[in-house]
Amino acid sequence: MLFLYNIITLLAAQLLKIVALFSPKMKLFVDGRKSVFQTLADKIQTSDKTIWFHAASLGEYEQGLPVIEAIKQQFPNHKIVVTFFSPSGYEVRKNNTVADVTVYLPLDTISNAKQFIELVHPEMAFFIKYEYWPNYLNELKKQQIKTYLISGILRENQAFFKWYGGFYRNALKTFEFFFVQNESSRNLLQSIGFNNVKVSGDTRFDRVVSILERDNSLDFIEQFKDNTTTIVIGSSWPKDETLLVNYINQSSDDVKFIIAPHNIKQEQILNLKNQIQKKTILFSENVETRLIASLQEYNVFIIDTFGILTKIYSYADIAYVGGGYGNPGVHNILEPATFGVPVVIGPNYSHFAEATALVNMEGCISIQNQTQLNEAFDLLLHNEDERLEKGHICSTFVQMNKGATQTIMNHILDK
Repeated sequence: MLFLYNIITLLAAQLLKIVALFSPKMKLFVDGRKSVFQTLADKIQTSDKTIWFHAASLGEYEQGLPVIEAIKQQFPNHKIVVTFFSPSGYEVRKNNTVADVTVYLPLDTISNAKQFIELVHPEMAFFIKYEYWPNYLNELKKQQIKTYLISGILRENQAFFKWYGGFYRNALKTFEFFFVQNESSRNLLQSIGFNNVKVSGDTRFDRVVSILERDNSLDFIEQFKDNTTTIVIGSSWPKDETLLVNYINQSSDDVKFIIAPHNIKQEQILNLKNQIQKKTILFSENVETRLIASLQEYNVFIIDTFGILTKIYSYADIAYVGGGYGNPGVHNILEPATFGVPVVIGPNYSHFAEATALVNMEGCISIQNQTQLNEAFDLLLHNEDERLEKGHICSTFVQMNKGATQTIMNHILDK
């Protein structure tokens, strides 16, 4: 089975080069990997002590960040190496300050895995949430490098738990320990013979709780809000925006809207702006050109830049988090929740335990259509008690679930 896997991986590598000729995102995926080994050779000496973290994309990086920071503090003489699989993670966080080296993870071939592990020679390796690359895991095992899964999620439909999954189950033997988010993940691992597992919870809660300790002020958002009830729309997709624009266009001028779309390509941003009948301004039209004096005159503020949505949520009275009409579903609802903001989402959230929990607890409202969106927003806008109660449920939920990072660190340091 490993032989077949390696043949498919090599064929995929060649196919990706062809696809990259036509896809800008795939071009980043392919071109970004060309200089990885040279970068590692330049930045890591044979005498360096290193610790390696792998994240599939941006969400997993943010999820693992509390542990990365804790490890960095505990092991200040080690270099931290962070790898990404996806361009949407690497391109946004390639200049992060927590890692000493940030690169793409080369494709999972036998030769790539050997060369990567030889250059990085980590004392410990951490995989965040998921992604199980057999050749990398086999090489880590051969080199007897302690390897951990953090904030892991396991599901019955994964190959590990199927009759044909022996090849994948064998790769799991690499892990020194599994830190999983919930009981069902632990039970699944135990059902196939893995007892080196602990329910530590989700490190994202530690990540969002830490947000409260930093300065989240943004002068231009303060000026735009102007003490007006504000709905913040984060990570929206076109399907979300169709419903949202309909609501915005018929809304009272007593409500303001901040929209931070998931995709900020100029064509899509301008298309969104042109659909809105309220007085609307873009971040790039105003703040970047430092013409902020008149921001309070606008009803809608479109944030066509990355990196400030979390701070913007601190100004929300109500939040709508997008992605709930796509697959796998809704984006991160914990960021607005930690500020005590009630959240509205689309119908696809079942893959996300925190969203499922908050919908069941009634801190979060899931909607399926325009009528339900209108009703949810109207309820939260016109019933302050309801709005505050749902916000309180959200913030309490986040606070009650923090602590995963400390659980992980206690175990690692005890070894």
